[in-house]
Amino acid sequence: MIIKRTLALLLAVSSLLLTTGCAQLVMGPPQSSLDNTMRLRAAKVSPANVGEFKPAEGLPAGKDQSFSLRGANSLKAPTDGSFTQYLRASLIEELKAANSFDPASQATITGTLLDTDLDPAIGTGSAMLSARVIVTKDGEQRFAKDFTAQSSWDSSFIGAVAIPLAANNYEGLFRKFIGLLLEDEAFLAALR
Repeated sequence: MIIKRTLALLLAVSSLLLTTGCAQLVMGPPQSSLDNTMRLRAAKVSPANVGEFKPAEGLPAGKDQSFSLRGANSLKAPTDGSFTQYLRASLIEELKAANSFDPASQATITGTLLDTDLDPAIGTGSAMLSARVIVTKDGEQRFAKDFTAQSSWDSSFIGAVAIPLAANNYEGLFRKFIGLLLEDEAFLAALR
């Protein structure tokens, strides 16, 4: 009887380990969203440049580089392994999609990654991205504000389902963050 229970327990643990796997996931390249493109075009902003984006002082380096997702699985950004640079590249991609990017522009958007998190917890997964965005034009600061985008979703017990879903939700959070920028009238006014 004890042998059967031990064998059943070993099988259950083995199945669990097989369903979670071991992988290093890399986010896809930044993509624009149709909603953000339409908002930018409707706002009729002048083309802008995107300058330096950096992690905040005191932000642990690991938070800018990767997330551990249930065991040996991890998620990294394709932009030199930096979520800060992924945010910068995402903003450039969104501006390009709306024909609003110009590296020679006098209006420059810069940013500081304040915090970020990703948790594919069983039951409910969650992600958060917080950054300060600054707009300077003709050498003068015209805008500075902190933004935080958050997301939550149903997260499966099975790692093979939950881990890719967490990665997809985290990747989408960058477009959501930029959507928050484009809903801010003061941000848009600084670019006009």
